[in-house]
Parts: sequence; structure tokens; C-alpha cells
Amino acid sequence: MSSNKIQRINGDISRVLSDRLRNIKDPRIQQGMLSVVAVDTTSDLRYCKVHLSVLGDCDEKRLMKGLQSATGFLRRELGNALNIRHTPELIFKLDKSMEHGAHVSKILQGLDVTAEETDHEQHQEIDE
Repeated sequence: MSSNKIQRINGDISRVLSDRLRNIKDPRIQQGMLSVVAVDTTSDLRYCKVHLSVLGDCDEKRLMKGLQSATGFLRRELGNALNIRHTPELIFKLDKSMEHGAHVSKILQGLDVTAEETDHEQHQEIDE
């Protein structure tokens, strides 16, 4: 299958899952703000890795159990929304890149370096 078609299907899957995840009433899934970061579908459309990001506090084990129990519903909704021969098996992965980025940003903001100190240090290195 062409990579353009797979990319288009990945976009469609991402869009449908983002919409359907908001409508699930399971309290295990409704912890914080859940968003679909990326979708990777195999070329035979049998498996689909869904990378999710959670903003806010969440219990990862409870979230993953909630997603596992909702997989059948999500696959059925995906099959109804998309016109593809095989509805892929969904594999959920938590993506912690946003959390990691926020942590790095917090560390950088905590540094107490002013622009004048940095300029002064650079001038000293040049003079030597």
C-alpha cells in the first residue's frame, strides 16, 4: 500500500479516536486531558499503535485498563466511521514527551542566569 494512503488513514484514525475518546463515560479514561499524539498503522492495516498524551494527574495503570476495556467499542466506532476492509487492532501507548518538555521548561525557568551575566562571561572568555 502506498505511504500516502497509510498517512491518510492514520489521520482519519487519529481524528475519529480523538472524537470518540472524549465521549467515553468510563472514569478510568476521563482522568485529565487525553489527546491522540500520533497514529502508526501497519501497511496491511492489521495493527495500529495509538500514542496518547495525558495532561494532568492520572493513574497510568487505571487509564490503560480503561482503554483496554474500551478497545472493542473504539474498534467498532472506527469501523463504522471509516470505509476500510480491515479495522486494525488498537495498541495504546502513553507518550510522555509533553510531560518531559514541561519538566525541562520548568528546570530552565528555575535557572537564575540573567542576560548580563552571560554576556559578561562571554566577554571574559574572548579577552583571555
